[in-house]
Amino acid sequence: MRKILTTLLITAGFCTAAFSQTKGTTEFGINVGYNGATVTAGNLTNTDYKSGFNAGVSVEHYFSESWSFKTKLLYDQKGWDNGFYGTKTTNYSLNYLTVPLLANWHFGRTKNWFLNFGPYVSFLLAASESAGGQDVKPYFNTVDGGLDLGIGIKFPVAEKTKFFIELNGQGGVTDIGKNNSGSSIKNSLSSINIGLTF
Repeated sequence: MRKILTTLLITAGFCTAAFSQTKGTTEFGINVGYNGATVTAGNLTNTDYKSGFNAGVSVEHYFSESWSFKTKLLYDQKGWDNGFYGTKTTNYSLNYLTVPLLANWHFGRTKNWFLNFGPYVSFLLAASESAGGQDVKPYFNTVDGGLDLGIGIKFPVAEKTKFFIELNGQGGVTDIGKNNSGSSIKNSLSSINIGLTF
């Protein structure tokens, strides 16, 4: 996991260095959205979707009319409902700080449609279960990583301001359970987001 995190940070550093040497437009954004989260694991049968939200900020740098690089800093609510905690059925709430590193392809006649894809890394802020109100953060790894994919459209609302709607999905590739002896538990997330870029 440290190698993945190191690779992501090095990539972010190179992209930041490239920004300072590349002429183009840079947009800043804010967003908020609804999360539908669950986990995938071979030995877990109770993994219903859990509702939550996300909110964050973004920076997007255009290298051409069709391509840009975008990174976000998001507060992400994940977890799953109808899980087990000992012999009890409970809901798990996992709160993360998520950083996606995304390549954006802009398409359509006016280039207002976009498709983004790339890796993400998440840092666990808090973890709890609802049946007993227990803090379960010690049972989870503090870093999660995976792949992020999204599609959306922007609508100009002012000279330099655009409103956007985005459908987004994340698929974890790392085990979020600490010292897990069974099948690995991986985060899965679908979200719908709205926001502004300027």
